[in-house]
Amino acid sequence: MSLNRRKFIGAGALAAGAGLALGASGVAGAAVSSKTFNWKMTNAYAPGSPFYVQGPGSPTDFCKRVEDMSGGRLKIQHFAAGELIPALEGFDAVASGMVEMNAANAFFWAGKIPAAQFFTAVPFGMNTQGMNAWLYNGGGLKLWEELYEPHGLVPMPMGNTGTQMTGWFRQPLENVDSLKGLKMRIAGLAGKVYSELGVAVRLLPGGEIFPALERGVIDAAEFVGPYQDRRMGLHKAAKNYYTTGWHEPTNVTELIINKQAWDSLPADLQAIVRVCAQACNADSWSWCDAVNAEALQDLVGNQGVIARPLPGDIIKRLHEVTRDTLSSMAAGDPATRKIYEHFFAFRKQYLFWASVGEKAFMDIGLDAS
Repeated sequence: MSLNRRKFIGAGALAAGAGLALGASGVAGAAVSSKTFNWKMTNAYAPGSPFYVQGPGSPTDFCKRVEDMSGGRLKIQHFAAGELIPALEGFDAVASGMVEMNAANAFFWAGKIPAAQFFTAVPFGMNTQGMNAWLYNGGGLKLWEELYEPHGLVPMPMGNTGTQMTGWFRQPLENVDSLKGLKMRIAGLAGKVYSELGVAVRLLPGGEIFPALERGVIDAAEFVGPYQDRRMGLHKAAKNYYTTGWHEPTNVTELIINKQAWDSLPADLQAIVRVCAQACNADSWSWCDAVNAEALQDLVGNQGVIARPLPGDIIKRLHEVTRDTLSSMAAGDPATRKIYEHFFAFRKQYLFWASVGEKAFMDIGLDAS
């Protein structure tokens, strides 16, 4: 009995010790999980910009979602362009650790990383459904992360405008020759393509587009789509509004995060950030589709705008030059070549399905009546 009693007491002591250890571990875990983080996010776009700064699925919406879902454990203070740093210095600010996050578009960093442009929009590439399929389930996001890893950055999609419009032109376009000598505001890979056709490409921030177009400093301009373009008043400076969106069949908003700051977050907060970014990607896209529908009807019905597709010979020539431009880029840079080959291999597979699914549905006589 004495021996058994000693065993019982010893076992009880071990159990108590284990309980204390577990309790201590639990307390320590609770202390870690209850730690709060106060971060800063900069933005490439001006204060008050719908979609790019505020509204459903916007960066400020993202910041609120993260704070709400984390119970206040991760608070992100948002700064629009010019409020903390200039518009296009977010990449360096995050890489240096000056701020933890930045919202922009990957094609802004083409001078640093040419392949980054594939993660905003690819001319004659894929629509938003295809782009999301590639990023989330086709290996695209993994390639994006590999591309930014040497810079100490973690990228992910956080928004999408959907298909954009070709743009506004002061004079109608008749054929390919109409592009020669044209001065146009255009960003991304499309600028390279247009320049091959004799267009003088200008990269202007959003706030400078309308006055430049109105005064004739530029002859044409592309920004986003009907809602955003109407808000900027571009229809007051030009009436020829071309469709197709060949240059940006999709347009991804990029969120970049300082890798060291990212690694400091517990796993549940990392998961919250990813879920909120993915939710904003979907919400911003659906918002754009809703408001663009109303805006285009107003522009055409009430503002004297002429909306029409580009002439066929222009589209054909743009397609040819796009193919050559992208091939040349891939040949000159190993990182670009890897992403280029992966993107177009996925695109071929996706478009086969899209032709059977989405395109077939659109071709059966769907109309807006």
